[in-house]
Amino acid sequence: MSYIAETIADLNYDESHFPTVIVNDGSVQTLAQAQQWAAGNAASLKRELSCTGAILFRGFPVTDAESFDTFFSAFDYPNFTYKESLSNAVRINHTEYVFTANEAPKEVEIYLHNEMAQTPVYPSIISLFCENSADEGGATVICRSDVIYDELYKVEPALTEKLATTGVKYTTLMPQEDSPGSGQGRSWRGTLSVENADQAEDKLRSLGYSWQWNEDGSLTAQTKALPAIKTLDGGRKVFFNQLIAAYRGWQGVKENPNTALCFGDDSALTQHFLDTMVTISDKFSYDLLWQDGDVAIVDNNLAMHGRRPYSGDRKRKVLVVLGRE
Repeated sequence: MSYIAETIADLNYDESHFPTVIVNDGSVQTLAQAQQWAAGNAASLKRELSCTGAILFRGFPVTDAESFDTFFSAFDYPNFTYKESLSNAVRINHTEYVFTANEAPKEVEIYLHNEMAQTPVYPSIISLFCENSADEGGATVICRSDVIYDELYKVEPALTEKLATTGVKYTTLMPQEDSPGSGQGRSWRGTLSVENADQAEDKLRSLGYSWQWNEDGSLTAQTKALPAIKTLDGGRKVFFNQLIAAYRGWQGVKENPNTALCFGDDSALTQHFLDTMVTISDKFSYDLLWQDGDVAIVDNNLAMHGRRPYSGDRKRKVLVVLGRE
């Protein structure tokens, strides 16, 4: 469903469509006007976002990291910085708050996930800006987390209820140095914002993690039980986790899920249950096909996102800024 900039008041706050698309009709011509327009309509847009989970802004005068930072700031979300996160993806900052979406190679698919849900520290809002679209592929795939929950509960009610009750534990491998060729290649120093092993252990202890040092200097860490199902304001239940991304994308997990995933009570997550999650998410996913200058805002509690592989000579460049509610 699309809306031109002048008819923003006509938003109907309907959960049935996904995503909301707002196209500039030409009345917003400068960055200053775009910032004023966004600030003036922020309350309506946030209400729409809480219904549909994702809004795409197309045709607005956003051209680079700095103008993206300015446009997003108009919504007045408190910032969530990459530095303070426990993200295990390698990223590059362009401004204090704007950074690259993921430095993984173009042939690597980033599977559906709620941002940083494999950690106890995660943002509420994700905004993405396409500075350069790829020649082929490179869509950002999005999927409603409430829809996944509803469909999963229909076919696996007992296991879904167990997931809601016990949560999930993740085991991750943090390399000694950054490895940009991996979607999970941020070093343990960068991930934990520490300088040495003693500081790393203090940080892990404070987070409730268990850990093991490996001979090559890498670190294997397991989280405490983290939420896998959440209940939002108004009672909507959502599938909130990194189970699909971990199962499909983390090295060796598809073959043996027990290497990285288990219920919060340490019992095993079966491949059948994980395959059911994948099948449902594939059915209800939407490919956001980028055009240069597009900006999207995603409610991290209500929608998952990922990245399709891409090809061609043109380098895909999608930037991110994170926020809190």
